[in-house]
Amino acid sequence: MPFSDYKTALVTGASSGIGAAVVERLCREGIKVHAIARSAGALKELAERTGCIAHVIDVTDRAAIADLANRVQFDILVNNAGVDRPKKFLQADEEDIDLLIDVNLRAVLHICRLIVPGMVARDRGHVINISSIAGNYNFGGNSTYHAVKAGVAMLSNQLRIDAFGKRVRVTEICPGRVATDIFNHVHGDDPSVRERFIDGFELPQAADIADAIAFAISAPVAVNIGHMEITPTLQVMGGLQTAKPETSAATYDAEGAKR
Repeated sequence: MPFSDYKTALVTGASSGIGAAVVERLCREGIKVHAIARSAGALKELAERTGCIAHVIDVTDRAAIADLANRVQFDILVNNAGVDRPKKFLQADEEDIDLLIDVNLRAVLHICRLIVPGMVARDRGHVINISSIAGNYNFGGNSTYHAVKAGVAMLSNQLRIDAFGKRVRVTEICPGRVATDIFNHVHGDDPSVRERFIDGFELPQAADIADAIAFAISAPVAVNIGHMEITPTLQVMGGLQTAKPETSAATYDAEGAKR
């Protein structure tokens, strides 16, 4: 379904990074884009630059999202807002778990609940869920993040089943490392963060992810691009590690007593 068949889009987490790049890309296609984020200043600048309609809304504010969904019919939904608190699950904090579930999964579920039924009723729409390679592969220190992104992956698959028979397409975008400021949001605004995650690496830019999304949206109506992994050429998932035990395994006698 070409861009000309879509009129209005909603993009969450739109104030910077991938979200802002998606807003810019959709606006260039003539789509009326409603951009949601918490940062009023960055949204104002984005609106002045692109002509998007800015809404200073937290994605966890269901009442505000519901009010917007009731007033506007959206043809394109881009669930991009997300947070991370890297930490092994053995050291997980209650607040971190709740935050990641609320922003990365619960908000996505409720936004889809509010918008996708209208797409189904109109027999037209495209849902773009920005997930992560963390939803498909495991790496250390991001246990809750892996769990919620896996939930987004399953939701993306399920939406296609629930909307079966209607021209509602669903695309899950799974980025690897991308050159955005998300690392400063997660690890702190320090020059060493950029040196650790960005400087010296050959990384996709936010605009590259936006172009991939535009490719999926612009495909013919008979084509649904369901899943895209977008990583640096020099990034791979996987590897084999084997640990030695910290202590020797205990042995027991016939009566079960430790020797």
